[in-house]
Amino acid sequence: MNRNNAEIRASENQSKFIQDRISLVEKHFGDLCENFAAYTRKTGKLRDRGDELAKCVLNYAENTTVNGSCKAGLKQFAENLAALEDYRSAEVDRLEGKVVHPLSCYGTTCKFAKDDLKQAFSARDKEQKQQKQFEKVKEKHPSDRQQLSQAESELQKASVDASRHSKALEEQMDKFEKTKLEDIKKILTEFVNVEMLFHAKALETLTECYQSLSTVNEEEDLEEFRNSLRPPSAASRIGMVHASSRASLNSTSASMRQTPSMPRRQPEPQVNNKTKQNMHSMHDDEDEDEDDEEDEEEEDEYDSEDNDDRYSRK
Repeated sequence: MNRNNAEIRASENQSKFIQDRISLVEKHFGDLCENFAAYTRKTGKLRDRGDELAKCVLNYAENTTVNGSCKAGLKQFAENLAALEDYRSAEVDRLEGKVVHPLSCYGTTCKFAKDDLKQAFSARDKEQKQQKQFEKVKEKHPSDRQQLSQAESELQKASVDASRHSKALEEQMDKFEKTKLEDIKKILTEFVNVEMLFHAKALETLTECYQSLSTVNEEEDLEEFRNSLRPPSAASRIGMVHASSRASLNSTSASMRQTPSMPRRQPEPQVNNKTKQNMHSMHDDEDEDEDDEEDEEEEDEYDSEDNDDRYSRK
């Protein structure tokens, strides 16, 4: 059964619509793929920069000789930052596998759709050619039934082939449109899920980074730095020694108070040779004085006795 001109024009319009649709999808999906790929590459570069930053912070922390709390806090901060970049690396892998790769496959999908469209165009062109051939034979040989029958048979064959390709193209484009809608929804949903997962982990890790920095005690580290900058002077060192001595004496006296006291022996006076000689001479002088006193007493007694004798004679 031959198709009339209206059906052929409708088929042409349908093929034109399909061609525009395929071109639209190919262009915009290609742009999406290109931009998502650029986004993924930028994220990968950011991951690399984050790794370098974590190494830089860790290197600074390991080479710090003072500021103990700052050193510990920076080490923990660097470890958390490195963990954040590990999550970002997983984000890059998921973006490449679940977003960029499916979009890049649409180049091949659009190519197959174009091939189907070309076959439909070819069948339509063949039908139009056979239609013109039949009209030409009909005009030149209206009475030649053999040529008219052969031309009509070729036209019917071309029309059937064109109709078959048109129907197949319609089915293919229906499937193409359905797949495209499902894929764009799935791809963008995967993108959102990947980003949400990364940012959830990033928020958790950044909270740990904040907590590690909160452990830094500025006053303590500043005091440690000042002690390293200004070592104790000689006067302060002497004062520290005196303070230590007083503390030692206090502890000793406290221990003595706690221990029962023993009776103390009076120390014997130490007498040197000169003192001994002086003591001997003093003893000799006392002896002489005593002898003199005895002689005087004897003389007095003698005088008294002599006087008594005198009175008795008288």
